[in-house]
Amino acid sequence: MSAEETLKQIADEVSVCTSCVLHKTRKKSVPGEGPANSEIMFIGEGPGMNENEQGRPFVGAAGQFLDQLLAQAGVTRSDVWIGNVVKCRPPENRDPMPEELAACNVYLERQIEALNPSIIVTLGRFSMGKFMPGAKISQIHGQMRKIGNRFVIAMFHPAAALHQPQLKTTILADFAKLPQLLDVARKELARSASVAVKEEPKEEPKQLSMF
Repeated sequence: MSAEETLKQIADEVSVCTSCVLHKTRKKSVPGEGPANSEIMFIGEGPGMNENEQGRPFVGAAGQFLDQLLAQAGVTRSDVWIGNVVKCRPPENRDPMPEELAACNVYLERQIEALNPSIIVTLGRFSMGKFMPGAKISQIHGQMRKIGNRFVIAMFHPAAALHQPQLKTTILADFAKLPQLLDVARKELARSASVAVKEEPKEEPKQLSMF
């Protein structure tokens, strides 16, 4: 099954999922969207009111700010994959509960496996916590770490600027560094791939039997 087919199958499963209580109040699930060959994957927290109505991620006020941030960083939204750690809206936009995160993590892991992105940008502390448990976003925002065979960049959620206007300058500054971070990640991944190719064991020449 291709990555595109896998992502479509996951989206279909999410639309009828009843694994946690969030399904009881959803209008539309929000599995995420973007090209199946995306190099960069953005992971937010959960759908809001507008997302719940449209079934698409980041289409409200936070989404508009994210579009602005991406444009500033020279990243085209249509070239990246965008989703959330939970696929249905938590009532009143409350924080997702541990059991809700666990239920949706099954889908998120499959999406990551299908996309196999080189770079994951986490938006907010809940998606950051998936990759950097125990870290504080106030201390590592705008920073990049290599986790496994990919890079993870921790960013504040765009909605934080709407609730705490004093954070807007910080978020703008973090995203201004995104092109440089992406360049570093790409060069490091290319170097690692080159080293791996050089270190591949060469096949020993087969001995011809004289008998």
